[in-house]
Amino acid sequence: MSNSKKSYSKYFPAYIWLADYSFAKFKSDLLSALIVIAMLVPQGMAYAMLAGLPPIMGLYASMLPMIVYAFFGSSPTLSIGPVAIISMMTFATLTPFFEVGSEAYIQAACLLAMMVGTISFLLGIFKFGFLIQLISHPVIHSFIIASALLIALGQIKFLLDIPLQSNNILELIVSFYQHVNQTHWGTLLFGMAAMLLLIYIPKLLNLSHIQQRFKFSTFLIKAIPLFLVVFSIALVSVFQLESIGIKTVGEIPSGFPPLSIPNWNWDLVLQLLPGASMIAMISFVESLSIAQATALQQRSALNSNQELIALGLSNLSAGISSAFPVTGSLSRTVVNADAGAKTPMAGILSSCFIVVVSLFFTVFFKNLPLAILAATIIVSIWKLVDLKPFLETWHYSKADGIAMWITFFAVICIDISTGLILGVISTFLLMLWRISRPHMAVIGLVEGTQHFRNQQRYPVKTVDTILSLRIDEGLNFLNASSFKSFFINAVSEQKHVQFVIVNCSGVSSIDYSALEVLEELDAELHKLNIELHLSEVKGPVMDKLIHSRLYEKLDGRIHLTHYQAIQALNPEFLSST
Repeated sequence: MSNSKKSYSKYFPAYIWLADYSFAKFKSDLLSALIVIAMLVPQGMAYAMLAGLPPIMGLYASMLPMIVYAFFGSSPTLSIGPVAIISMMTFATLTPFFEVGSEAYIQAACLLAMMVGTISFLLGIFKFGFLIQLISHPVIHSFIIASALLIALGQIKFLLDIPLQSNNILELIVSFYQHVNQTHWGTLLFGMAAMLLLIYIPKLLNLSHIQQRFKFSTFLIKAIPLFLVVFSIALVSVFQLESIGIKTVGEIPSGFPPLSIPNWNWDLVLQLLPGASMIAMISFVESLSIAQATALQQRSALNSNQELIALGLSNLSAGISSAFPVTGSLSRTVVNADAGAKTPMAGILSSCFIVVVSLFFTVFFKNLPLAILAATIIVSIWKLVDLKPFLETWHYSKADGIAMWITFFAVICIDISTGLILGVISTFLLMLWRISRPHMAVIGLVEGTQHFRNQQRYPVKTVDTILSLRIDEGLNFLNASSFKSFFINAVSEQKHVQFVIVNCSGVSSIDYSALEVLEELDAELHKLNIELHLSEVKGPVMDKLIHSRLYEKLDGRIHLTHYQAIQALNPEFLSST
């Protein structure tokens, strides 16, 4: 590829796939778009409702953002649009300030999308994508599970047709107890029947003999939510179910989304900034994780900063087209990839189909029951609620397990944004705690080799006159005191020691506080006629030592390997082994 082409593709990835686009690829992309659209229409409307917005905004959020991402994103299959968690975070961000569904609420949702887009775009332009990836995977996993649980439980109000507060589990329980006697049993039966169909029909179609007989069973499974929407609308229309209290979506405006800058002022921007920052962070982490999951199968290269730019522009386009924050959808991306999408043209085609729906078919959705959308959300999101990762993480790492549980309980007991913030804070506190308590060991020679290992784990050979120590962490102000205590205790237990060798193979960095501690220890050993030696010092650490007083005053030497250090100080010991 020429330098000019590389330059274009760096900032405009569509240049690559458009250059060699073919009719064969178009056919594959068209088929993928048709399959995705069957999921996108009911999901988009349901997630808009989840965000406390009119259902049509879910369709708006699936138009321009997908087209923009297709030209600026680096993933060929990532499907951009409304998703459950971002919709829930949008709801949680806006409800403290505005009445749900009001004009001010809708304008704030559009402004929130623009703020998310601006934050993502600036982070991408200035190459700060790595900052967002500082959130640990256990915290993200816990956040998604807790949010999914909260989202699913929050839909109970549509299944029962009762008013519920669902910012956290405590509010939900209290309001459920207060209003459960107002349950509309017809709505509940309608919603439960929908959930059973969404759960068991795919299982039926997945049976091997069914798949062998019907070639399009895979498509049917993906399109079940759309078929259910059509069927429920027909039931409501034919039998006039609204007359018995089945609530529906109601009038939906048709046409292309109005393009405008949402109303804003600096006070409102400052109010929404914390929520926008959290949404931008989760949006990028979720989107990049999904894109990475399919990138390996597609053999496509991803650029995290370019993904931030693409997500930023997508959300900016959502904000000016009467939509709310968007990100990559796991379910639609997987379907898109499995259906054979070759290029981002599949997303453009999906967007075009959504435009057709919004122009000509919105009147069709007037009689869509809210319980059906709630059932769609619950079934699609409930599969994410799994406590097994908590147990697995706890067995692997208690610290990560604690961070997961803190995040989980904070999300469901306080609110989504606070839960994520507490999860991030707990991760860093636990990380600092781990760094302050590094693994340190007295090591000895594994007989018949030149390798040195922890004497508590391996049968090793040692000599009374030499004490070999190893620290498996960068030396810094957080752990310098722990290292000093370990060092003093180890020396105190060896009455005949003449040489102390610190194996630095696990030390990748050293700060000034740690250097001072080493200088103090060297001075104290000098008074005891004991020499301090270092071995296997890494290049970056050596660069620091050369410019320190320790390098000038060190009684011992700095050895290339630990074996050579022992060889220089006590060759008789090595010959005996």
